[in-house]
Amino acid sequence: MLSSPFCPSYTPFSAPNTRFPLINGRSFLQQSFTFDFFECKCAGELRDHDFLDSISSSPSLEAIEIFKKNGGLPITTITGFNQMLMSLIASEKFEMTLKLISELPSLGFAPDNWTYSIFVCFYCQLNEPTEAKNYLERMLENGFEPTIATFTTLINSFCKIGRLQDALQVFDVMYRINCHPTINTYNCLLKGLCYVGKVEEAYDLLTTIKRSSLRPDIYTYTAVMNGLCKVGRSNEAFELLDEALQMDLTPSVVTYNTLLNGFFKEGRPLSGIGLLKRMKERNCRPDYISYNTLFHGLIKWGKIRAALGVYREMAEIGFRADERMMNTLLRGVCRRSREERELVKHASDLFDDMRNGQYTIDPCAYDLVIEALINGKEFDKAFMVLNEMITIGHSPRTFTFDVVTRSLCGTGDVDKALSVLMLLIEPCSNHYDLVINELNRQGRSLDACYVYGVALKRGVAPKRKPAKRNIGIFTNKVYNQPNACWDYKC
Repeated sequence: MLSSPFCPSYTPFSAPNTRFPLINGRSFLQQSFTFDFFECKCAGELRDHDFLDSISSSPSLEAIEIFKKNGGLPITTITGFNQMLMSLIASEKFEMTLKLISELPSLGFAPDNWTYSIFVCFYCQLNEPTEAKNYLERMLENGFEPTIATFTTLINSFCKIGRLQDALQVFDVMYRINCHPTINTYNCLLKGLCYVGKVEEAYDLLTTIKRSSLRPDIYTYTAVMNGLCKVGRSNEAFELLDEALQMDLTPSVVTYNTLLNGFFKEGRPLSGIGLLKRMKERNCRPDYISYNTLFHGLIKWGKIRAALGVYREMAEIGFRADERMMNTLLRGVCRRSREERELVKHASDLFDDMRNGQYTIDPCAYDLVIEALINGKEFDKAFMVLNEMITIGHSPRTFTFDVVTRSLCGTGDVDKALSVLMLLIEPCSNHYDLVINELNRQGRSLDACYVYGVALKRGVAPKRKPAKRNIGIFTNKVYNQPNACWDYKC
């Protein structure tokens, strides 16, 4: 049994007979690691054949089958086979790659070091690290020594799906064959440890790395910071950021976003404001994730004014805020405006921004906007928003109708209040009482008689009665009906 500082024992690889995986991958050349053996430096014999062009443009396996029926595949060396594999992978022809791999025994070639390396990394690309591990074992059995990059790719593939024990076994094999890991290898292990919640072990490994001949890079620190932030230890993560800066490392936007997310989860979004400022001072441009994380955190923890400021900054840059968060912000600003009346203007502007930006505004936000506008004495706009709300199919709360009716009557704009009454599906006596009372105050008793009669027809018995005054000929302004108390006589 072999051992290493990070894996107590080595268990020999098992070699189950796995099936080829379903195709589920992005471009093979988009991997985190770049390998020298993937560089097709020579034009090679294959570039002279029509076969390469055929398979690069073919949408299916037809090209391979056609060439097999016409005398076999035009591959004469294992180097040509390797180059063909890389061409298929570069073209993202993964099914054809698998088919070509299955044809290797019939070609009579023995895989070389490069072939096995391609196999290992290709199956890692397909998120099938178990199959990749099988090929690594065969590679070792046949006397080939995998490169550090091949080991690192397999370790990373296991770590990113939480199979830390498998990753440590591969790591232990590196020690067995005297292949020394690089900082990239350790970075993968750090991410794997944090992924499964072993943050203390990750922190200890970072300490070990710092004491070794290896120099940690910013990805090393970011991996551990991410683990600390996930378990509510963002202060320690922040200390690691300072340590990285003292080592003249340049934090990336991912590093800062990790801390922003940690502050958000711990209910400390205002700390994120300072961190955002620090990013800019160090010429690290915040991205959409930076702003969205901070915006979300400020809203969730009730920091409405700060959230407004972040939203304005996002709008200036051209970032579109999340629709759900925008509705939450709008509701928060409106509620806060009940006590802080200067926020009414912000609520009105934010509502306009959302309409102009084609956001879908939820019904509750409409109700609160109307209330805020009334509190800010913007009665005309409140009336307009109420009409808009009903036009698009929302049903305002009874409270909203009451607030609008009361405010319109309070300012003497009783004709608009009458229009609001007509919009009510189930009006209550209070709404009619407000209108009748204001009509009486203005000396429009015949209008009051009409409204009283309409209320009775709709099954509502107002408590307020029309004043009995002789004011001459009556013309209803809202319904444009002359001489009308209709069924009710004052």
